[in-house]
Amino acid sequence: MKKNPLIVALDVSSQKKALEICNQLKGQVGFFKIGLQLFLAEGRDVVEEIKRTENDVFLDLKLHDIPNQVAGACREIVKMGVSMFTIHTHGGYEMMKWAAEATREEALKLNVKPPLVLGVTVLTSLDNKDLTEMGIARRVSEQVIGLATTAMKAGLDGVVASPNEVSKLRQIIGEDKIIVVPGIRPKGNATIDQKRVMSPSEAMVAGANYIVIGRPIIKADEPAIKTREILNEIEGVY
Repeated sequence: MKKNPLIVALDVSSQKKALEICNQLKGQVGFFKIGLQLFLAEGRDVVEEIKRTENDVFLDLKLHDIPNQVAGACREIVKMGVSMFTIHTHGGYEMMKWAAEATREEALKLNVKPPLVLGVTVLTSLDNKDLTEMGIARRVSEQVIGLATTAMKAGLDGVVASPNEVSKLRQIIGEDKIIVVPGIRPKGNATIDQKRVMSPSEAMVAGANYIVIGRPIIKADEPAIKTREILNEIEGVY
């Protein structure tokens, strides 16, 4: 069986709450995602603590800066021992290339397995109108494909994109690259600030390797039961 495709986003502001969720869902989740809120609140210690629960960590900081700064940050991330992390494809080819090279060089130096470097394409909170207001002429789907194509040329291991683009992306980047899909909303859950969404099973059928779910699980009355419902929905798809 392939690795559990469910990534739970720890969108909380304390290590205590994050660890509580990890313990509730231990053994049911492929990765736990640490984003900006939790990382800025607790720092590198939270990564270590979650790893101590024998869970894999997906560090989602969406690095976006000049190539040298991002490369240096990638080297520090390798030292944390996370399984995968994100940079932002809008940083351009050189930034992504430096990031991929720095990650692999640092992993080789430390004699550890390099984490997967994933490029975030267009946030799931944005739509065509938003891109126009940002001065981007391409539609969302075109922008995602263009950014993903550049990410592959730069040597990234995969991309992060909304479920709406997964099917086309899979054709473009091939079967061996990773596609992580946020904007997942189980049936009956509100979209809140997300605009390009899909159900867990729909995203998996479209070609996602991993799906990211945060609030529908961590804010549920019974997170473990909600997680099991989602896993039941995608059973047989992965």
